[in-house]
Amino acid sequence: MNYNKAIKDYKQLQGLMALQLRAVLFDMDGVLFDSMPFHADAWSKVMTDAGFNFSREDVYMNEGRTGADTINTASIEQFGHPSTPEQIDALCKAKCDLFATYPPTPRMAGALELVEKVKACGLTPMIVTGSGTPTLLNRIQSNFPDLFDEGHIVTSFNVKRGKPYPDPYLLAMEKGGFAPHEAIVVENAPLGVKAGVAAGLFTIAVNTGPLKEEVLLNAGASIVFPSMQNLCDEWEQLYKSLTE
Repeated sequence: MNYNKAIKDYKQLQGLMALQLRAVLFDMDGVLFDSMPFHADAWSKVMTDAGFNFSREDVYMNEGRTGADTINTASIEQFGHPSTPEQIDALCKAKCDLFATYPPTPRMAGALELVEKVKACGLTPMIVTGSGTPTLLNRIQSNFPDLFDEGHIVTSFNVKRGKPYPDPYLLAMEKGGFAPHEAIVVENAPLGVKAGVAAGLFTIAVNTGPLKEEVLLNAGASIVFPSMQNLCDEWEQLYKSLTE
């Protein structure tokens, strides 16, 4: 695949002569872990039980928001007012408790090998997630041993405004000491793509969920891969194009 046009378009938009790649910023759910089916089940059930109309597709469309943002957005859209702090706390707890009852979430196929390739290129891998799910965050080290530094992880606990705002990616760059032309984003959700683009980053999407590719392209993704395995297989060619 030829990636030159997408990279050229990004550089022209940002007024750059070249990228000076130093880091890759990974989303977690649906990128590193094949966790979105469980998240979709848990959010849909908890929200529906609380009186919301919230389908599995709604979960994918809202993926990347913090739990509080997800609940507030649905409440405003459906009932005309934000949720109370008490309702937000109760629903977030109920969702996390339900998620914890599901079987262990596997790594996304190709994810470990891709992060290893990123590290082998001398780049810093970081995690930027809207999730605050303890069961997954606690498994990062065991599933990706010695690949992610604890100080290079941004979660919903670290920002007031989650995706699609650029805040999580801006904080990641601040933590890592990177400028936008020194990092790229790997996302799977439209709101995450929007956040990466809003932060001025070259944003790659992996379509690991049920959404159409056009949804990710319309959100601003420069390139869409059909899977993490495909991105892993294409990494060498993509990296060459990014660093030329």
